[in-house]
Amino acid sequence: MPKSILAVNAGSSSVKITFYTFENPPRTIADAVVSGITAPPPKLKYRQGDKKHKEEIKEKLSTPQDAFKYLLQRCFSDPDLSEVASVDDLEYICHRVVHGGDYREAVEINDETFDHLKALEDLAPLHNFSALEIVRLCKVELPKVTSITFFDSAFHKTIPEAIRTYPINQKIAKANGLRKYGFHGISYSFILRSVAQFLDKPIEKTNLIVMHIGSGASICAIKNGESMDTSMGLTPLAGLPGATRSGSIDPSLVFHYTNEAGKLSPASTTEMHISTAEEILNKQSGWKALTGTTDFAEIAVENPPSKEHQLAFDIFIDRILGYIGSYYVKLNGEVDGVVFSGGIGEKSALLRRTLIHKCQCLGLAIDDAANDKGPGDEETVKDISKGSGKGPRVLVCQTNEQP
Repeated sequence: MPKSILAVNAGSSSVKITFYTFENPPRTIADAVVSGITAPPPKLKYRQGDKKHKEEIKEKLSTPQDAFKYLLQRCFSDPDLSEVASVDDLEYICHRVVHGGDYREAVEINDETFDHLKALEDLAPLHNFSALEIVRLCKVELPKVTSITFFDSAFHKTIPEAIRTYPINQKIAKANGLRKYGFHGISYSFILRSVAQFLDKPIEKTNLIVMHIGSGASICAIKNGESMDTSMGLTPLAGLPGATRSGSIDPSLVFHYTNEAGKLSPASTTEMHISTAEEILNKQSGWKALTGTTDFAEIAVENPPSKEHQLAFDIFIDRILGYIGSYYVKLNGEVDGVVFSGGIGEKSALLRRTLIHKCQCLGLAIDDAANDKGPGDEETVKDISKGSGKGPRVLVCQTNEQP
């Protein structure tokens, strides 16, 4: 039987897997995701061609590893999924890992590379831990299948030194890897390829301002097909606020917030060390702290249910605008497109309309009907620009973060 490739995207509360044929280019066989690991009951979404399925999972899945095992068992036992009937059908497992440190390309997992990635966990304990636990599981339980890790930070290897360097003692900074790395790189890479093709431009001549806006949100300035700057930094906490993240704040704020900022959070374990400050700024902030909800669809409405919901929306708009303006100047106004992506960027017509209206001075304009309709299911890139707009194209790209 022909071999296949398995892509794994593990977060703290969800795990997505996709099976691909082992050919060039790969063809999607099936994908499945378990969500709600930290907010039970967990839910399963499954798709194979035109076949789609959703259900609430009765089993207790308390960790990403549990979810990964469940997904494998479910897919391998599906009689309709004959192309991947067992582990023996897998040639590679490709893992998305958020923080790759100084790794500039994907790496094959062996003892040396795994130990190096484990050493990076303190830079991204809330993000790398789940992925690496599944990598560890694969090393133990699927030792004959080669695991390869792809890093969200790798796309940003081209960020200039003056942008990636923090103005602190450089001996300490270099010894501890303290610099801007940037994230959502797998998404930005997919968007760049898709938009360049849509615009019929060579990648190396494409300039974009791209927003990956979801529960975790960031923006990237792409110049001549390379990352020039991005809003996230040493960790994904920097930059824009998110569902539970504060985004960039005065660094001293957290010490005024609590006198226990440097102590270990109760959420820490022997394997994953999280400070109280990290717990507060990553898990107890963002629009959840302002409104009580992590669902931006409840916030981005014409008539918000409370002034707190309106404030959360206004804050988000303001922070995004600051980056659009900054990146427009950094790109010297030579911008082919402003791109919305991510769950919120792709779905919220109100957010897109509000932002573009406030960017009219840059020549941006949208067609209201196209914006309200949004992209179709099979439409990777949709142009929502208004014909008379003299500035960059305004686009929506349905991104793909699978490694």
